[in-house]
Amino acid sequence: MTIGNNRQDYGSWLKSRLPFPIQKITVNAGMTCPNRDGTVGTDGCIFCNNASFSPRYCQPTLTVAQQIEAGKCFFAHKHRRSRSETKFLAYFQAYTNTHAPLERLIGLYEEALAQPDVVGLIIGTRPDCMPPALLNYLKELNRRTFLMVEYGIESANDDTLHRINRGHSFAQTCDAIRRTHESGILIGGHIILGLPGEPPEESLRQAPFISALPLDVLKIHQLQIIRDTPLAREYAEHPFPLYTLQEYIDLLKQYLSLLRPSLIIERVVSQAPSHLLIAPRWGVKNQEVMKQVLG
Repeated sequence: MTIGNNRQDYGSWLKSRLPFPIQKITVNAGMTCPNRDGTVGTDGCIFCNNASFSPRYCQPTLTVAQQIEAGKCFFAHKHRRSRSETKFLAYFQAYTNTHAPLERLIGLYEEALAQPDVVGLIIGTRPDCMPPALLNYLKELNRRTFLMVEYGIESANDDTLHRINRGHSFAQTCDAIRRTHESGILIGGHIILGLPGEPPEESLRQAPFISALPLDVLKIHQLQIIRDTPLAREYAEHPFPLYTLQEYIDLLKQYLSLLRPSLIIERVVSQAPSHLLIAPRWGVKNQEVMKQVLG
């Protein structure tokens, strides 16, 4: 299956690198964020509530090994297939997973890799949290396992980054991605379409800048208003327009057409748990959105 412009889909791309069934297991390593602990800020990004994407089995009170075992059991039951058929990627997702002393980070990553059938890591982080010493370690780690660093980019517009209290600039994004690419490490990126102050034409203006970055994989999703966030409070006091499903699909098709064909698209939509999602409530599954985009 391809996603426009003869673009290879994420599943096929991953299989070309890891030729067996792969399942990501999310790990919550109990990290914080420099935009919460006072390093660069204390309030966090205005849209952020980590509970909106944390699986039930992923509890920071458990060790990394315990979370991975719980994740294996969860997916074995969900997919009803033998665990022996599947290999796993430990996905350090919650908050900023490079924001800790180097020794602690190495211990966490190595603990994950020591678990049976774990064949690699995906490390979610921010562009302002990739110090040289850690990157040197990751460069060595990349020689012996599958490794991807996933950066939250969100926007290529500095005014927007300030508006959403992101705490870093697009120049910092470009620098972190460049240094990671030069280290030979696979890179994922994350973009949100529909951020406050970004109409469709602004998203389309940014697409070539995102496309020019040496990213291997890109995740895209719509802005969601999540409970218990500054954005939710703002939305309640001064509601602002959000994309309808059709508006988002139309924008997404145009956006994808402006990205280089070699950029792998992992995701084009997201859906927070119903009890946390305020808006938009489209009432369709992610796969249905993908079908409309492909159509």
